[in-house]
Amino acid sequence: MKRVGLCLVALLLVVGLMAWVALSVDAQPKRITMKFGHYAAPGHPGDRAANMFAENVQKRTNGEIIIAVYPNNQLGDPPQLLEQNILGVIDMSLPTQGALDKYSKKFAVVMLPFVYRDYDHAHRVLDGEFKEWTSGELEKQGLIFLSNWEWGFRNLTNNVRPINSPDDVKGLKIRTPPEIQLQAAMEALGAVVTKISFAELYMALKQGVVDGQENPIAVIYANKIYEVQKYLALTRHVYNSMVHVMSKKTWDKLTPEQKKIVAEESKNAGEYMRNTLVSEEAGLIEKLKQLGMVVTTPDLAPFKAKMGPAYERIAQYAGKENVEAFLKMVEKY
Repeated sequence: MKRVGLCLVALLLVVGLMAWVALSVDAQPKRITMKFGHYAAPGHPGDRAANMFAENVQKRTNGEIIIAVYPNNQLGDPPQLLEQNILGVIDMSLPTQGALDKYSKKFAVVMLPFVYRDYDHAHRVLDGEFKEWTSGELEKQGLIFLSNWEWGFRNLTNNVRPINSPDDVKGLKIRTPPEIQLQAAMEALGAVVTKISFAELYMALKQGVVDGQENPIAVIYANKIYEVQKYLALTRHVYNSMVHVMSKKTWDKLTPEQKKIVAEESKNAGEYMRNTLVSEEAGLIEKLKQLGMVVTTPDLAPFKAKMGPAYERIAQYAGKENVEAFLKMVEKY
């Protein structure tokens, strides 16, 4: 009888110990590991901002959220990255509006040519009611719109001649991404547009497959486009930015406090990228001159006057009602 009692006590002790261990395990915070892919080159302000975001989130969550950053299209080119993000294969990405407009036509209007006065104007427009206007549509696609980051005003480079007027663009073979806004803007100026992946652009320029390309100043500098292009025209023809988005599947796994931290640090990183790019741009232009590029600053009014056909094509793609709604925001802000 005593032996039975001892066995029962031992059994109860074992069960109690197992229950205590289980409770202790459950009480431990669950670590979440995320993949964050983007297309900026290492060292570009976009990559610096992504790493700053990852570090600050890890610090503020006491290591509960670990974010691995994959720059320079390591996980695929921009369309592939965004598709993986929507499917939940990766957790976060930084598409531009030109990539997002494949899933919501409202994003197509952001890249209307010559629509913003300056960076401050563009930031006010995108941070205003535009975010609320578009967030719901992204969520239907499985994405959470965290914040607007930066990419910049796009400028034109080529190897044939300096550009001082729209006529100087006529006949140039110009590479653009597969985005109708950029293609329409270049074709309205008389360029012959060729779509080449960014990974192949440097070699295409070096070999003369195309005469030129268009990108923000920081991209031209960080990717050493100056090594294979002679002329830079500060056309500032289209503005676009990185948009920090997160898989809804991942977002739904976070606690309310974690969501708050992620949203706050996303906004902080975006502000850092904006301030860095804008403050560094003038210095980078001077560096590009020192590296041998011939830089022109054309009067933009004649370029803007040529954009009628581009606006018509973009309105057909984006929807006339979306263009009208967006232009009201542009005027308001």
